[in-house]
Amino acid sequence: MNNKNTIIGFVLIAAILFGWMYFMTPSKEQMAEQQRIQDSIRRVRIEEARLDSIRLAEQQRQAAALARLTDSTAMADMDSATFVEHQAAIRRDKYGVFAVSVEGTEKTITIENKLQRLTFSTKGGFLKQVELKDYKTYDSLPLITFDPETVKFDLSFFANNRIVNTSQFYFRPYMNGRPYTGGDMTVGENDSVVFAMRLPSDDPQKYLEYVYTVHSDNYMLGFDIRTVGMRDVIASNADYMSIDWDVDLMNQEKSTDRFADESVYYRSLNDKDVDHLVVNKDSEQTVTNKLKWVSFKQRFFCNVIIADNHFENARIAMISRKSNNPRYFKSMSANIEVPYDVRAEENIIPMQLYFGPNHFKTLRSYKLGLEDQINLGNFFLIRWINYGVIAVFNWLSSYGWNYGIVILILTILIKTLLFPLAFKSYKSSAITRILKPEMDAINEKYPKEEDAMKKQQAVMNLQRQAGVSPASGCLPALLQFPILIAIFRFFPASIELRQQPFLWADDLSTHDSIIEFPRFLGMDHLSLFTLLMTITTFIYTYVNNKQMDYSSNPQMKPMKWMMYLMPIMFFGIFNNYSAGLSYYYMLVNIITFIQMFMFRRMIDENKVRATIEANKKKPQKKSNFMKRLEEAQKQQAKLQQQQRR
Repeated sequence: MNNKNTIIGFVLIAAILFGWMYFMTPSKEQMAEQQRIQDSIRRVRIEEARLDSIRLAEQQRQAAALARLTDSTAMADMDSATFVEHQAAIRRDKYGVFAVSVEGTEKTITIENKLQRLTFSTKGGFLKQVELKDYKTYDSLPLITFDPETVKFDLSFFANNRIVNTSQFYFRPYMNGRPYTGGDMTVGENDSVVFAMRLPSDDPQKYLEYVYTVHSDNYMLGFDIRTVGMRDVIASNADYMSIDWDVDLMNQEKSTDRFADESVYYRSLNDKDVDHLVVNKDSEQTVTNKLKWVSFKQRFFCNVIIADNHFENARIAMISRKSNNPRYFKSMSANIEVPYDVRAEENIIPMQLYFGPNHFKTLRSYKLGLEDQINLGNFFLIRWINYGVIAVFNWLSSYGWNYGIVILILTILIKTLLFPLAFKSYKSSAITRILKPEMDAINEKYPKEEDAMKKQQAVMNLQRQAGVSPASGCLPALLQFPILIAIFRFFPASIELRQQPFLWADDLSTHDSIIEFPRFLGMDHLSLFTLLMTITTFIYTYVNNKQMDYSSNPQMKPMKWMMYLMPIMFFGIFNNYSAGLSYYYMLVNIITFIQMFMFRRMIDENKVRATIEANKKKPQKKSNFMKRLEEAQKQQAKLQQQQRR
């Protein structure tokens, strides 16, 4: 026997060692990823060394230019033409071939489609402002997605041993390959506009431009970075360009929501996952994976840059800073590397930009995973339940009903779906009440603590004789729990409820305050739907506790009072949440009362008692599980007796 145990021990140790070696050995994908990270670090170091040399050369040029400017004798001897030429030489020395674009006057051009009003600036060539026409702020102002005074979009690359930052240059508007001298534009029905902002060089055949494609009825616009004739201008070893995009998001809503998940989101091409920075606090992160898109997300709106191919390494951040803008909310930034083929005479980097609502159906239509920004629950079951809820919700919304009515019908449908589970749970409670006299007799028979195992075994035998499963009351409640959590995620994330009135609530997506007061215990208002939800929860708890028997189990008595504390806790939480969510839970309580009344009519306790008595007379066959459970109880009882000796 000892030899057998020794052999088994050695086999187990060997299995553990081999298992450890197998699971700890990196996979091919992990090894490739580690190598890619090392290559990336090495490339960064090379670039840093090159940057240092370029900075040194730049400092030397600036010092030489400063020396020329401070030579008062030379300046005094210059006539105006020579002085202008001298200044131009300094600009060429500093900005290279793009010196012709370093001076100018900022102008804006607005392109308007059915959904957006897009304002482009010649300074930097990018979007200065985006207005969403179908939406307003909580105080009825135009909804501007980011602060136009602080937005920054900068494309940087090496050209003639200089760092070029496009944000400091003046672009020129072009349409159909020709300079555009017209004014603002409106995109016609089922039409599109292709518009370019061009950064010219000192050679008309060499330039960089941003090409925008604006559609008549789409939140997504095309955005291509195009270079022409730049092969001998951009550094020959440059295999990427760098995008710096910084925005200050503005407060659009009446109140914040702790589950809104305002953050920087991104989608990795390696594992197709959508991830984000830490929520509700300042954070930053370097992502070394290839990315499909990066998004600056608020509760109901987002600003997204999307690669047709992929982005390389990205440094992303979310911070809170001081701002003079009274509507300031958060600052988001991303530094993204974009692959670039310097060998091509004409190079196009295709991308897209999305400025629009976090509307599930809209985001999902692009088939880019953008809808995963909407927090419908991290657990896959919760998300899939919400997919079904969204489908039903959209179907009900299509009839044009008030959203309060839509929520009412949705609640009725969900409670109808859960009706069999609720009925089974109530029936189990009814059987437990019928068995109460016999349960009391068992408690009197085994009053001592050391007889707890015998009492438990007797209770299980009684339940088996009555045809009752110990889990028959708990299992239905557990099956309903995922739907409860799914709905808790669905309503705060539903943009459909935004600024939708119902009864006294003017916006179902935020709290429906009827009284406001100085902040106390984290609250500064009273939400009526939350108060009604709390009252109905108290009533339900009272009715439910009357049906429960706490006297037979003294350990359960504290649970009775805990059940009364729960509504108070929920009130403190839900008071700041969506009125639509509190309204839904209030309806759930009311419908549950109605169901309980129906169950009492449907269940004849005399018939149930007769059925139990008939089951007791039948021979009971123990299941394997019950046999193993009883055997375990006997073993535990023997162990307790040995310990007492």
